[in-house]
Amino acid sequence: MSTTLFSWNVNGLRAAQRHGFEDWLAQTQPDILGLQEIKANPEQLSDSLHEPEGYQAFWSSAERKGYSGVALYSRMEPLSIEKGLGDDKFDCEGRTIIADFDRFVLITSYVPNGSRDHSRVPFKMAYKAKLLETCNHLLKEGRAVVLCGDINTSHREIDLARPKQNANHTGFLPEERAWIDEFLSHGYIDTFRALHPEDQVYSWWAYWGGARERNVGWRLDYFFVSSDLETNMKSAEIHTDISGSDHCPVSLTLDL
Repeated sequence: MSTTLFSWNVNGLRAAQRHGFEDWLAQTQPDILGLQEIKANPEQLSDSLHEPEGYQAFWSSAERKGYSGVALYSRMEPLSIEKGLGDDKFDCEGRTIIADFDRFVLITSYVPNGSRDHSRVPFKMAYKAKLLETCNHLLKEGRAVVLCGDINTSHREIDLARPKQNANHTGFLPEERAWIDEFLSHGYIDTFRALHPEDQVYSWWAYWGGARERNVGWRLDYFFVSSDLETNMKSAEIHTDISGSDHCPVSLTLDL
């Protein structure tokens, strides 16, 4: 049976709603959808977003209004849901939901931005360390792991249009990129890069300067899986044709 998973940083779920999000959801009908940067509490949403037809919805909103936040829509009933990584300095920003679907544990994550002045890079790296620790704990328990979301880092030069110009910008700093190397070394797979080793495709574009029209972008959004799911990987795609946010959706289809 194929299970289709999507992840999308919507840069404000209410804004995405105005740009056709619900039509996209009804047409695409993913089995599981992780959302990042929802910028809303559930009670601020319309009924159709709060409880979309055919889905169970789970929310982890930031304490700060209009900031960060993640959500999960699922047609499959999870065995359990955890909100956060167990550390309030991260969890108060609404960055993580962990859902146990029996065959795998899915984590949807919104990794912090390091800020233009790099002031949040230490916080970002601390979150990433805790995220890896959480994934590895699940691995040690014998669980298959799927991590999706906005990792806010381009891994290699192929993953952004202008690597040399951005070598000192957050999102492509050596320590940020090295974390992905470390993550993969623990037995995880970057699904898109595994299935599309030479494709230069991006998932985020700045709003200014016609960046999206000129395809001057970054690959910031990922599906990672633990190596025990490698043979289950059917497809991994970046849906550059879908607008409504400065990010586009990414997807993974597993044969389970």
